[in-house]
Amino acid sequence: MSINVGMVSLGCPKNQVDGEILLNLIQQDPEFALQGDPEQCDVVLINTCGFIDDAKQESIDTILEFCALKETGRLRCVIVTGCLAQRYKEEILREIPEVDGVVGIGSNAEIVSIIRRALGGEKAQSFGSEYDLPLGGGRILTTPAHYAYLKISEGCSNRCTFCAIPYIRGDFRSRPIEEVVQEAGELADFGVKELIVIAQDTTRYGEDLYGEPSLARLLRELVKLPFRWIRLMYCYPDRITDELLSIIRDSDNIVKYIDIPLQHTNREVLRRMGRKGDDRWVRSVIEQIRREVPGVFIRTTLLAGFPGETEEQFEELCRFVDDMRFERLGCFAYSQEEGTPAARLDGQLEEEEKRARAQLIMDKQTLIMGEYCQKKVGAQVEVMVDGYDPEEFCYVGRTQYDAPEIDGTVRFSSERELEPGEFVQVLVEEADDFDLYGRLIEEGGNGDEPAQ
Repeated sequence: MSINVGMVSLGCPKNQVDGEILLNLIQQDPEFALQGDPEQCDVVLINTCGFIDDAKQESIDTILEFCALKETGRLRCVIVTGCLAQRYKEEILREIPEVDGVVGIGSNAEIVSIIRRALGGEKAQSFGSEYDLPLGGGRILTTPAHYAYLKISEGCSNRCTFCAIPYIRGDFRSRPIEEVVQEAGELADFGVKELIVIAQDTTRYGEDLYGEPSLARLLRELVKLPFRWIRLMYCYPDRITDELLSIIRDSDNIVKYIDIPLQHTNREVLRRMGRKGDDRWVRSVIEQIRREVPGVFIRTTLLAGFPGETEEQFEELCRFVDDMRFERLGCFAYSQEEGTPAARLDGQLEEEEKRARAQLIMDKQTLIMGEYCQKKVGAQVEVMVDGYDPEEFCYVGRTQYDAPEIDGTVRFSSERELEPGEFVQVLVEEADDFDLYGRLIEEGGNGDEPAQ
């Protein structure tokens, strides 16, 4: 009888891709069978995130939850992988003795051996260099079949003072264009309709291999493949070029959506973060994007409560949010990550103050998002169907301006059965601060508004 193995993947899509490669390695062994229901698993891998405090706590809680299942169900082994395992291997082994194995990202290729050792009663562990992490390989998609992530590089060399990623995943390193395009082609053949391009810094892609940033060069190859949507995430503002914006503007299958982590706009705060620019420069980048790509939706992330952030500097950030009126925005409270330069800076703020500042930004953004959504009422929008919600008796989908898991949705009724990955027209009849609600418009239907 096969040994059932399952996975719980936490954190970012980049970590999720690593997990998909792990699942493929496991599936290659006839002794193991992949199982989606944790209650039916003999072995569960917890693919953890170790980026900020909230993510670490979620990882720890999940590990403890599955360790408890060993007492009540068939589960025999809990193995911890991912960023938390890479960063806190000794602490996990010492503080959570119920764990049966810990695998750093540099030893992902050894996962089958690790599982066997854990099943044999050994406290299995392996921690290779982060540079041994496989950057590609066969994958078992854990996303719905109609969209997938494409990781084009690993690691980061930006050295933002608040970020632990370089210490977990190493310096930035790109995958060759030919390898990336081949994987994208395989995803297209599998039926993927939306390709989501990810990296720690997508705009730096190719700098290490080709002597200059080469994202635009890569995109020229990807747009030849039969994807309906190609989405760009994690683009740094100082590498947004006219060439990149022109290919976004002129390509039918690159969505008019770009994700740019800005973090802050005050010159002194950015300097302490190890980042470039000031308020005027950041505004000019946003204006350039909106000028060169008409109708673009910009998503950004901001960091509130950075060490030494004064009331005046925070108010400058608030004015920026009010003025720029981003279509999509997330704001996080600064997390003091041990081992990072920012953790040693003077002026650390109280947790309550950091969270209050982040919440104030999000309250502002919620109002802005609500206004954007209300403007869509009465409009007809193109929607990719993600699935059906049996609790609300409606279909759920997204416009090109919504990335999965982080942005809003379109919830709508349909008299005919729809398939995930299908593209339909929806008449928006209602909206709240994040989501749109409406009904399917069939070809030749009575929608009065043009598609937007």
